[in-house]
Amino acid sequence: MYESQITFTLDTICPWTYLAKRRLDQALSRAQTLPEITDNVVFKPIIIRPYQLYPDFPSEGTDKFAWYRDTKYDGSEERMQMYTDLMSSYGSEAGINFSFRGTISNTLDAHRVIQKVQEEKGPEMAGRVVDALYRGYFEEEKHPASVEVLVAACEEAGIGGEEAKSLVTKGSEDGVRETKRMVLEQKMEGVDSVPTIRIEGRRRDITLVGAKTVDEYGKALMAIAKESR
Repeated sequence: MYESQITFTLDTICPWTYLAKRRLDQALSRAQTLPEITDNVVFKPIIIRPYQLYPDFPSEGTDKFAWYRDTKYDGSEERMQMYTDLMSSYGSEAGINFSFRGTISNTLDAHRVIQKVQEEKGPEMAGRVVDALYRGYFEEEKHPASVEVLVAACEEAGIGGEEAKSLVTKGSEDGVRETKRMVLEQKMEGVDSVPTIRIEGRRRDITLVGAKTVDEYGKALMAIAKESR
């Protein structure tokens, strides 16, 4: 039985990576019901890799809606409304209730915590932290990298309160340096946008850039399974 590793490079303030994560999870769930996949391949828990779309953002953050409107859409309320309507439609299909209110900020600390959890608790736990951060930021208008939000995400993932606080607050300087190194490593490997998903295969790897549909992720998983016989 071939064991395939999936690597997901993301930024926690990118709505397209939230969509991609939800859709990929749905595709993987479907894959577990298909004998033509399960007879040939086991997909390991997704490994998360960090990427920063806006590394120069301040830690304290700025108004999310205003930043999108002014930076992405030249201050146009009409174009911003079209964007939020589009994302709301995509989100609804995936069970996501997008909100573009709240604060947008630097994500380095969020990535640091995710990687520390992944190292100490494994990729499944790290994935649950990512899901909690996505939901908090995109649906509950929470700050994407405050200590309180990061601790709450760890707790929601199943890490005890004191341990969650320790994971978030201790060794932060070393963790920041290591996380910056990992972001640079992703760029050196050719990642220049997110989401980027790589599915390792026996004969070849499949790399998917941008948010694909559930069916497209399913086809990629099926291709890996067929080539793993």
